[in-house]
Amino acid sequence: QAFHHLDHVACQVALGQPSGLMPTVYRTRRPDGAPKSDRLLGYVTNRYRPGETPMSQTALAEPRCTRPDPECAVSPSHAGRRVSEEEYWLNYYLKSDVHYEWNNGRLEEKPVSNYETYLVYEWFMHLLRLFLDSRPIAKMVALEMGFRLPLPSGTVIRKPDFGVVCNDNPQPLLPLDASYHGVFDLCIEALSDQERRDILRDTVVKKAEYASGGVPEYYILHRAPEQQAFFTRTAAGVYAPITPDDGVIRSRVLPGLQFRLADLCRSPEHGTLRDDPVYAAFVLPGWRELEERAAAQAQALRQAEGLAAAQALALQQGEQRALEAEQALARLQERALLIRRERDEGRSVDRSISPALCSNC
Repeated sequence: QAFHHLDHVACQVALGQPSGLMPTVYRTRRPDGAPKSDRLLGYVTNRYRPGETPMSQTALAEPRCTRPDPECAVSPSHAGRRVSEEEYWLNYYLKSDVHYEWNNGRLEEKPVSNYETYLVYEWFMHLLRLFLDSRPIAKMVALEMGFRLPLPSGTVIRKPDFGVVCNDNPQPLLPLDASYHGVFDLCIEALSDQERRDILRDTVVKKAEYASGGVPEYYILHRAPEQQAFFTRTAAGVYAPITPDDGVIRSRVLPGLQFRLADLCRSPEHGTLRDDPVYAAFVLPGWRELEERAAAQAQALRQAEGLAAAQALALQQGEQRALEAEQALARLQERALLIRRERDEGRSVDRSISPALCSNC
C-alpha cells in the first residue's frame, strides 16, 4: 500500500500537481540483504512544506498511476502438436491470435498471404458479393469458418479463406453457426508462397482433401496468374481444371457467375463493370436499370418538347396565315368599297349629262 501511495504521488508531481510532500531517497536491498542502489522511490507523507496541509483522503482514494506493463511475450505456435478433435474444438478452433486447422489429430497453423495476393482475393470476394446480391442463390462466409471432412485417410477440419453454401445444399448455413456442419459448395484459398510447404498445402494437400470430401468447386487465388487455379469436381471424385472460354471462367456451382482471368490481377473498379458484357448481367443491375429508365424518360421528354415545339410552330404559322387572310379580306373589302363608290359616282354622272346628250342628238 505504501508503494502504491508513492506511485500516486509521483504521478501528481509529474503532472505538475501540488502534493505537499518532500522527496526522500531510499536504499533498496537485494533479497540476500546486500545494498542494491540508491533511488528516488517517491514522496513520504510525514514531511510537508511549512504552511501546507496533509493530503486529503479523497486524493488517497484516487486511482494510482501504474507503471507500463512489460512487453508481452509472443505466445509460441502449437503447430504440429497432437490434440484430440474435442480438444481442438474446445481450445484451438476459436483461438483469435493464431488460426489452426486440424489434420487427423495434429494442429496445423494457417499461413498468411502477402498484400498483393490479398488484393486479388478482396476484388474477387467483392465481385462474388455483387453476384449474390443480384442473384441470392447462395451464402458466403469469410470469417475463418471451418468445416469437418471425414476422409478415408482420416478426419480433417479446414478453414478455407472463404466458402460458399448454395441454397439447395442439404445442410443449410444457420445464422448462429460458428462452424459449418456440411460441405461447402465452393472453397477459395488465397495462396501463401512464403514457404514451399505452404504452396503444397493449398495446391496438393487441400486440393486432394476437398475433392475427396465432396467440395464441387475449388479456386486458388494468387497475385501471379500462373499460380491461380480453378477446379471443378468430376463424377469420379477428382478435380479437373475449368477450361476458360475466351479468357473467361464460368462457374458450374453458381450459374451465371463468370469473370475474366485478366481482371483478377488488373482489379478494375467494380462500378465500371456494369457496362462490360462479361459482368453486365449481375454487376449493379439496379444502376443499369435506373440509367436505362432515366435515358428513356429523357428521350420521352425530348420527344414531348419536340412535339410541343412543333405544335407551337404550327400555331404560330396558323396565326400568321389567319392574320394574312384577315389582311387580304380587309384589302378585298376596301377594294369592293372603292369599286362601289366609283360605280355610284359613275351613275350620278350619267344622270347629269343624259338630257344634254339627247338634245345634241
